Amino acid sequence: MRSLCVKHGVGIEDSNGSPKKATTMNADLKKADVYATLQEKQVTAWMDLRNQAAHGNYEKYNLSEVRVLIDGVRGFMLKYPA
Repeated sequence: MRSLCVKHGVGIEDSNGSPKKATTMNADLKKADVYATLQEKQVTAWMDLRNQAAHGNYEKYNLSEVRVLIDGVRGFMLKYPA
């Protein structure tokens, strides 16, 4: 997200100079027309799954969803290179 923001001239810091959260950068990239609402929602879903995994909430997702996440992120990186 951060590299994509830099590439498209979207700010990566908030008004206090602190780094923006990934969700904010995702919304800002959508506002800057880097991608559409559907892509923004997909990125939000990926971030949620990643967060569940990072916090050990393994019962909240399954292997199939992880495979979809990996394939989706790979495709995203090809379509929106940073």
